[in-house]
Amino acid sequence: MTLEYVIALSAYLFSIGIYGLITSRNLVRALMCLELILNAVNLNFVTFSDFFDSRQLRGNIFSIFVIATAAAEAAIGLAILSSIFRNRKSIRINQSNLLNK
Repeated sequence: MTLEYVIALSAYLFSIGIYGLITSRNLVRALMCLELILNAVNLNFVTFSDFFDSRQLRGNIFSIFVIATAAAEAAIGLAILSSIFRNRKSIRINQSNLLNK
């Protein structure tokens, strides 16, 4: 694959993630769209690392760190989500105002 195709695919995934993050009312869907954004960024890191700097694996190593951070973010996000659901009985973003009790 050429560089232009991978950049177009990454931009497409990133824009789907941004659109889903902005328009979603469900916290699970918002977390999934955030993961889609991070995966689009990882695709760019690996592609540019392979295309411009094939001897050193800086992009691949940085991509591994982003994947580990995304996994931690998903675990913490789902823990917060389950806590909100246990207390509020809803996972809709517009219904969960945590400052009012």
